[in-house]
Amino acid sequence: MTFGLVATDLDGTLIHNDHSVSDRTRAALAAVAEAGAHHVIVTGRAVSWSRPVFAALGYTGLAVCSQGAQVYHAGEDRLLTSVTLDRQVAQVAIEKLTANLGPMAAAVSQAGIDGDVVVDRTYRYMLALPVRTASDRTELWAEPILKAYVQHPDLTDDELVERARQICDGLVDVTHAGAGIVELLPPGLSKSIGLSLVARRLGVKAAETIAFGDMPNDVTMLRWAGHGVAMANAHASVKAVADEVTASNEEDGVAAVLERIFPV
Repeated sequence: MTFGLVATDLDGTLIHNDHSVSDRTRAALAAVAEAGAHHVIVTGRAVSWSRPVFAALGYTGLAVCSQGAQVYHAGEDRLLTSVTLDRQVAQVAIEKLTANLGPMAAAVSQAGIDGDVVVDRTYRYMLALPVRTASDRTELWAEPILKAYVQHPDLTDDELVERARQICDGLVDVTHAGAGIVELLPPGLSKSIGLSLVARRLGVKAAETIAFGDMPNDVTMLRWAGHGVAMANAHASVKAVADEVTASNEEDGVAAVLERIFPV
């Protein structure tokens, strides 16, 4: 197989659970560049949360952030495209969910390169990433947002996604990006949309792309790519659409596949 574009998710895929990048992964990505292929990071993280990993990798290329809402040039620290979620629509969606499912915890990812993630007092964020706790839920809607997050005290993530898609059909899209991370997005937005924009800029076709992911928010990207790879730690829905399953992120599963395709 010959590929001109390698698309990788971050959390649970390219990086270890402590957010570190292994020497083996760095070497595999260097071999990709040496072969003349492009590496594009495609992450659910907004730019503000992605920058530390970009810095650790020395990453200066194009990146797809916030589930496709942001296309970002890391080398120039510049947004090329940005899609926001209407704040009134987000509020209506959360009101509908609350009316049907009971009280919900909520959070938002603010727009812009330096946008904060603002959480209400009941929201539990499980990643070691910076958040700002709002004194009142109205603070969630003070600035333009990329997406909203919701949590339910009793439903599992998969159950919440299924119910939220039914309740909010046509109003927002709903995706599952990690443990405790259920997101409300602008309708039609996905990682595959953002990746297709970047691929077009780079002059690479879907058939020439290999993509790696672990969570349901990666499904559209793996389906879009010519070859989709799920991690051993991936959600069952990702493994179901993948062309192959590699080792876990803790075992450098991305590097294991890249070493086969781009030997040093």
